[in-house]
Amino acid sequence: MGLGLALVSALAFGGSGVAAKPLIEAGLDPLHVVWLRVAGAALVMLPLAVRHRALLRRRPALLAGFGLLGVAGVQAFYFASISRIPVGVALLVEYLAPALVLGWVRFVQRRPVTRAAALGVVLAVGGLACVVEVWSGLGFDALGLLLALGAACCQVGYFVLSDQGSDAADEAPDPLGVIAYGLLVGAAVLTVVARPWTMDRSVLTATVDMNGTPVAAGALLAWIVLVATVLAYVTGVVSVRRLSPQVAGVVACLEAVIATVLAWVLLGEHLSAPQIIGGAVVLLGALIAQSTAPSKGAAEPVASGAGSAGEKELSVRGTAS
Repeated sequence: MGLGLALVSALAFGGSGVAAKPLIEAGLDPLHVVWLRVAGAALVMLPLAVRHRALLRRRPALLAGFGLLGVAGVQAFYFASISRIPVGVALLVEYLAPALVLGWVRFVQRRPVTRAAALGVVLAVGGLACVVEVWSGLGFDALGLLLALGAACCQVGYFVLSDQGSDAADEAPDPLGVIAYGLLVGAAVLTVVARPWTMDRSVLTATVDMNGTPVAAGALLAWIVLVATVLAYVTGVVSVRRLSPQVAGVVACLEAVIATVLAWVLLGEHLSAPQIIGGAVVLLGALIAQSTAPSKGAAEPVASGAGSAGEKELSVRGTAS
């Protein structure tokens, strides 16, 4: 059951970019698409926020960090990046996050990492070089790549924040409550940044082009909100409860594969053989980096605080994230 839920979560998250890109190409600003996604999901999750209102008093920093980085930051950077570069490439760059976490731990916090974790970082960086085809003088839009890297950095920032704010003496907060409030915080921040009142609402009532096939914009928006956000977050959190954080994190790497395949089939975004190989190497590096995280309570954390960060990883993605 846990493995099945993790696969559902990866599939749901992986379809967000494919559904969002036609809306962006039809004239919606990427930030407006992000606001529609987050605000819609926050409205659906509002009953859970009311149920877990005690979290506002107990963990305000965690809720703020999740909303600013795990929701608003990751999704805004990711959607902005896919407006300039292919969906699969953007998500593969975002999956440098596990490697970047290890870099933070080793060089900023000056804590030891295992050789296997270091190998994961090397593989991820080398694979990324193949994905962006550095030998051809950067085959993709440089700003698009930087935006995708910003999404990865937002994930790292939240991992670090949750690790520093964790306290073994406190009762762990209900992850569904954290998701609900994170979406509310993210929606509030994005309302100020995106200014949704300037949105071209006519796009939402029209049909948009998905690689030559007309699709109702409202149907794509419903998928983004209900499936790629609400269902993806909830199934991801429940799967972590049934699986170990390491296994759930490894299964989550399938999101990048699913997103790339869907973009290939539905959007016609083909990748070359070196890019496919590089993407596989990026995922392998992320897998190694994730699987070397010790279990909760280990004496020497390797990947930003062992289980506490690992357990929250599925809540942070959306990224597509």
